[in-house]
Amino acid sequence: MTHGLTEAELAFLHETFDLAREGSTAALAARVDAGVPADLTNSAGDTLLVLAAYHAHPETVRALLDRGADHARVNDKGQTALGAAVFRQSRPVVELLLAAGADPALGRQSGLAVAEVFGLPEMSELLRRHL
Repeated sequence: MTHGLTEAELAFLHETFDLAREGSTAALAARVDAGVPADLTNSAGDTLLVLAAYHAHPETVRALLDRGADHARVNDKGQTALGAAVFRQSRPVVELLLAAGADPALGRQSGLAVAEVFGLPEMSELLRRHL
């Protein structure tokens, strides 16, 4: 056991993060509805929302936001779900997060910083409209 969890419980949690990465919206939503925290984080501080945003799954992002996932959570590297979506240039996910109130300037690697560093003028313009 690790941290008081059995191997089966750890496997369940790892699977849950995989569902976010894969965009398995229905299965992930069912787990959150059954009691898995919407803001569950992994060892790097990534939330389910950060992973879904990074892997450009708008339906999964919407489902997590609808279930109370915090778009303002910052992982251990200073990244947010919005910054992850900007990096991946996923306009649908960026727009969902902005509509939910995500701050383009939040975090060391904020959405704005990511857009600047990687030369993403369309993302930068979209974010600046929400400042």
